[in-house]
Amino acid sequence: MHSVKDLRAGVIGVGHLGQHHVRLYASIPGVTLVGVTDQSPERGQEIAGRHAVQFYRSPEELLKAVDLVSVAVPTSSHYAVAKMCLEAGKHVLVEKPIAVQPAEAHELVALAKVKGRRLQVGHSERFNPIMRTMRTHIKRPVFIEGHRQSSYSPRGTDVDVVLDLMIHDLDLVLSFNPGPVEEVRASGIAVLSPTIDIAQARIQFRGGCVANLTASRVSTNKMRRLRLFQREQYISIDFQTRQAVISRRRIVPGGPSELDTETFQGNADEPLKLQLESFVQAIQTGTRPEVSGEDGAAALDVAHLVLAAIAEYTALVQSQPER
Repeated sequence: MHSVKDLRAGVIGVGHLGQHHVRLYASIPGVTLVGVTDQSPERGQEIAGRHAVQFYRSPEELLKAVDLVSVAVPTSSHYAVAKMCLEAGKHVLVEKPIAVQPAEAHELVALAKVKGRRLQVGHSERFNPIMRTMRTHIKRPVFIEGHRQSSYSPRGTDVDVVLDLMIHDLDLVLSFNPGPVEEVRASGIAVLSPTIDIAQARIQFRGGCVANLTASRVSTNKMRRLRLFQREQYISIDFQTRQAVISRRRIVPGGPSELDTETFQGNADEPLKLQLESFVQAIQTGTRPEVSGEDGAAALDVAHLVLAAIAEYTALVQSQPER
């Protein structure tokens, strides 16, 4: 039974990720899932049937029936579809990255402001229960090391690994407020796809923090880890196992200092569900989304600094005479 004040939700794109948006909207109080649309009518009808909602032949038709929408289409279409939704006056949650080009991202942010609508970006790692648990312990890291790797899958290869995987860690690092970027050095290569499949970046911030990030989608094992070093302690976070460790220096009077370690375990909450609930709450309260369009644009800006540094490094390597 839904109240008359329920927000009407729809999902555009019901592939690998979009199907979960559909499943979760159906379970969030204060929301009525109205329908879905997908470029494959067969897939769209299958998911709509699974949740007893309507399949719409086009995004335009769906937008006439909803207040808010999740955009889970391929990355290359994020900008065009999110723009259409905002222009129609809808609240939008767009999967990460917000767009392919920074200019597109900033245009979406400006459009959301003009329309007075909430624009949230699907950086779901922010909602990982272990990240939420550790957030209060992260004060002012001076060195951050991130490893994010997965095995190869053609899904997602419409963009390079920086926009596909590293963007998660760029968003997390920026959420620790390290200040403006001062210098970026990076390298990367294409292995199995036409775009960069493995990349490594060293990002130096004006506040003194340095982040070393590695992202690969051609690895044999999966890894999603972040280590943060700050004054007299370091924090290690594993996003897969949802476990974290803090090692602190303890001064022993008259003797050498020792290390105290404390372990943490995140709960079993589903990050995507927490993300959608947060989006709905931002709409209901008129507050800034936890991961705003501005945040998504900032991560994309830095991602493009990394890509520019990779291009510079590649050109330098290719200009060297063969030995």
